[in-house]
Amino acid sequence: MDSLDLIQTFREVARRGSFSGAARALGMSPANVSKYIAQLEARFGLRLFHRTTRKVTLTEAGELLFERSGALLELIDFTEGEMHERATRPVGRLALTVPHALMASELPALLGRFMQRYPEVTLHLHVTNRLVNLVDEGVDLAFRIGPILQPNLIVRRLLRLDHVAAATPDYWDRRGRPAHPSELLEHDQLAFALPGEAPVWQFQDRGKPLELRLTPRFTATDPAPLRTWALQGLGVVWGTVHWLADALASGTLEPLLHDYSPPEIWLYVAYMQRRHSSAALRALLDYLDAQFQPPPTPTLPAPGRRRVDSR
Repeated sequence: MDSLDLIQTFREVARRGSFSGAARALGMSPANVSKYIAQLEARFGLRLFHRTTRKVTLTEAGELLFERSGALLELIDFTEGEMHERATRPVGRLALTVPHALMASELPALLGRFMQRYPEVTLHLHVTNRLVNLVDEGVDLAFRIGPILQPNLIVRRLLRLDHVAAATPDYWDRRGRPAHPSELLEHDQLAFALPGEAPVWQFQDRGKPLELRLTPRFTATDPAPLRTWALQGLGVVWGTVHWLADALASGTLEPLLHDYSPPEIWLYVAYMQRRHSSAALRALLDYLDAQFQPPPTPTLPAPGRRRVDSR
């Protein structure tokens, strides 16, 4: 029998001074009430009640247990209320992990609007390109790019990440517009690579993966400056349409080689439990499903054209 049930039965007997009265209040048989009290006394090795044919009174040990257990039950009731609140209403703290590349996207603004919508939810954002173990590090939700190979994770797709080779129109005019990814080796590449990793760009050519090993003009361990350098006309960046959307729509960057984008690169969210998730986590997942819409995909311009069709 659960200790909490034993304590609740004990307190009911103490309040009513009667095993039969406690049994009626609890919807139990008097025999079960006596059994529960006997189990509790055996657990403590102490008698909790003085019993006569007419009356049941607390012993000194019983008085101590009655006094101390009241605060315990109040705390349990309060905690149960808070747990129920977290299960039914978006409140409390969520721990998220996000790769650096998404800090240059609309994600921070989206999360800010989520907090405005749910002011009782607080977010802790851990920005890292390291593969985080959600259980070991107490993370509720992970944003990830590319395939997720970890078992026991619930994975939800948010957005397919189409890639383009982007540079300023003036840069393409000076250096020429490549018709195939291999021609990018003759250009100034602006590349992202983690420490100790060789910079590569991934493409798909005629249904087969194509990996281009680079000798970049600039390499960064965070993709944020690459967009800035591309806008300054310093070279070519191979990035997602989503990340470069504003510059592509305005024509300040011109996209090429969209047809060589790998088709199965997605932005995902991953979390541990499908059942018994908090209301805050469910609200965030529903919000992301509703808010994450792909931006307009630019049409690949004909050679020599500067205008970008942003339909």
